[in-house]
Amino acid sequence: MYEKKPWLKFYGQVPHTLDYPRISMYEAVKLSAQLRPDELAYDFFGYTSTYRRFLTEIDHCADALAAIGLKKGDKITISMPTSPQGVICFYAANKLGAISSMIHPLSTAKEIEFYLNTAKSHYALTLDAFYAKFKEVKERTPLETLILARIPDYLSLLKRIGFNLTVGRKIPKVPKDPMVKWWSDLMRGHYPQAPKVQVNTDDLAVILYSGGTTGVPKGIMLSNMNFISEGMQVSEWGKLSDADSILAILPIFHGFGLGVCVNACFMGGGKTILVPQFTPETVAQIICAQKPSFVVGVPTLFDALSRHPKFRKADLSCLRGTFSGADTLPRTVKERFEEVVKKQGGNVQLLEGYGLTEAVTAIMSMPINEYREGSIGVPFPDMLAKIVKLGTTEEVPCGKEGEICVSGPAVMMGYLDQPEETADTLRKHPDGKIWLHTGDIGTMDEDGFFYFKLRQKRMIKSSGMNVYPAQVEDILYQHPDVQDACIIGVPDQAQVQLVKGIVVLKDPSKASPEMEKKLIDYCRDQLIKWSCPREIEFRDSLPKTLIGKIAFTVLEQEEIAKLKAAGKYAGN
Repeated sequence: MYEKKPWLKFYGQVPHTLDYPRISMYEAVKLSAQLRPDELAYDFFGYTSTYRRFLTEIDHCADALAAIGLKKGDKITISMPTSPQGVICFYAANKLGAISSMIHPLSTAKEIEFYLNTAKSHYALTLDAFYAKFKEVKERTPLETLILARIPDYLSLLKRIGFNLTVGRKIPKVPKDPMVKWWSDLMRGHYPQAPKVQVNTDDLAVILYSGGTTGVPKGIMLSNMNFISEGMQVSEWGKLSDADSILAILPIFHGFGLGVCVNACFMGGGKTILVPQFTPETVAQIICAQKPSFVVGVPTLFDALSRHPKFRKADLSCLRGTFSGADTLPRTVKERFEEVVKKQGGNVQLLEGYGLTEAVTAIMSMPINEYREGSIGVPFPDMLAKIVKLGTTEEVPCGKEGEICVSGPAVMMGYLDQPEETADTLRKHPDGKIWLHTGDIGTMDEDGFFYFKLRQKRMIKSSGMNVYPAQVEDILYQHPDVQDACIIGVPDQAQVQLVKGIVVLKDPSKASPEMEKKLIDYCRDQLIKWSCPREIEFRDSLPKTLIGKIAFTVLEQEEIAKLKAAGKYAGN
């Protein structure tokens, strides 16, 4: 009903609804390959593959995987950086009806053991550099076959030599091991054609993981349709075409990297530029050389880029869209990035979006030609969103805070082997639809634009009042001496939680009690008293999560550990 979707009038050329083919992800990529066989599908440090060749690589990989026993319903753990091997294997496994469990390549042995057992993976793909960690846990997991790839597999001769003389020299030699198959050998081999498998659009296709910062990670079950719908929505939103390219800096173990930078790009027939490791230097070089149309990332990425000398001198007229997600975008970061782009010939806004792994990733964003300060935008085609009173299914009036709930084809199937968690998160509302309760607090205005306040678990309760860390951080970021800031709640007998700031200064030598007082007074000039930090600690850097968000939970845990050591912690 239109009155329930006030945001539709801001869609511009974006259709209100899309026609999703009821096929597998592999078949969706195959459609793109049939439509534009000679356009480039991906670029990896100068190694390029057309859609025709990409499809051949996927088909050959599927034949190889079938020959070593991978079949429908099997799980394969892909522990790879953003690289051709990880992407090719992802779609090859999908062709066979196997399920890809995506994990960080830098996972510890203990984490790898957890992920292999959670997914019940008999197969895994990783880099030769990480062989020892998989070997260490093999006997305690279902793992039977480990496919090892090398970064130089897809590098030119010159780059391969350079890699082997530098990073490659430090990688321990892999001993003969019957569980090991080498990617390069598999891709060179000859195999019978894999038997055709019926893969339904609603079948489980991917397991991604969430919640690792607040407890044990949960396996999020995502179907072919989840990925196809989210990919097509993103592609339509950005009007992606074969003339466009997107910088895939974000890792493929994360929904943002896999869903937007890779899969959505293939849905639109564009080129994805695969970047296995983010450094401002590398990305600035790639932007200069490749001239991507779209850059998608997290706030820390855009902040680092806008400070880098090479990026500040690059021709940025190529940029057609830049989007930030996965964390709150400080206004200073947005403005600094836009200022650099404008000086260098570009004309784009850094727009915020919103998503969560339970819906693949991005499911709403600012329209390309709109901007409302603090807004995360409006829902994509066929996605619904609303604000409900906490702990209920009751919708609240416009402008009133509550929990963000979303519904639509990108919403997950559920949590792997966790029916109670699933039932708590996916709930049927009075309208008969299944709604995903995000655990995020926000508001919606009368035009249907949403505003993210904070993760529900992140709200600080100080003297009975709600404190929103992002609001305080935004003020701190506006201070000329502040480079990075994080606000946390520290257990306190008098106030329940004491508001504390952890700050990185642009000039660390300025750290002093006088600077602490200056920043607290600065907050008090602009915020209500109970929202202001009572104390500020200065650090040289802040801990980051695997995709570059500030890891506030790590800082909170450190404070609790200090209180326990001092015998002052009254918690459980």
